[in-house]
Amino acid sequence: MEVVMLESPARVADVAAGIVARALRTLPEPTIGLATGSSPLATYQELIETHRRGDLSFSGATAVMLDEYVGLPADHPESYRMVIRRELVDHVDLPLDRLHSPEVHDDDIAAECARYDRLVTGLAVDVQLLGVGSDGHIGFNEPSSSLASRTRIKTLTEETRADNARFFDAGEDVPRHVVTQGLGTISDARHLVMIATGSSKAHPIAAAVEGPLSAMCPASILQLHPHVTVLVDEDAGADLQLADYYRQTYRHKPPWQPL
Repeated sequence: MEVVMLESPARVADVAAGIVARALRTLPEPTIGLATGSSPLATYQELIETHRRGDLSFSGATAVMLDEYVGLPADHPESYRMVIRRELVDHVDLPLDRLHSPEVHDDDIAAECARYDRLVTGLAVDVQLLGVGSDGHIGFNEPSSSLASRTRIKTLTEETRADNARFFDAGEDVPRHVVTQGLGTISDARHLVMIATGSSKAHPIAAAVEGPLSAMCPASILQLHPHVTVLVDEDAGADLQLADYYRQTYRHKPPWQPL
């Protein structure tokens, strides 16, 4: 795991966008894993701006989404497929038929979860963007999720529903159920890139990076992955015991060693 502490949220977004852009430019048919929530929004804006300048194309890429609410109409503005279209896909040249998300309106949700898990695994995600929840969840793998879990339906904690209430007219409108890639599914990606900014992420980042491997902090599963980049600003990294070491490591990173 490589922890990169940067001076501002803008720098975090710039570095994260650079990782995605490198995959899009160098891999013949890249698959990018997209996260929703507030953490990746500035990264998506950087990617959009680079595309608008003519310096980046998504035309040969495929994208897969981490999760989707159960119970919202497909065209609801807060369904995650609509969010990711609004925040990224509708502004770049990614073909819509190569944007994959769970079909949560299927009559057999369990069968759809298994189908989506096979799809994601078969595509072999090259770069998976991740945020982290205040309770340490990634995707919607809430605390106590199996570290080997696969794509499945999950019940959201009240803490997660409260965190997401800002996107809805009222707190009771936040769905209670989601389909999410499991921790085992996420771990199949070749490169995991976690983005966190702001003081509210200091505790979950410290638990994920330096705490024990535990189902109570689902993001700690990153400790087992061979290629993880954790991008934080100074506020999100404030609780890291080895912060000075992480700064030193990045400052003296060899030019031949990319993130």
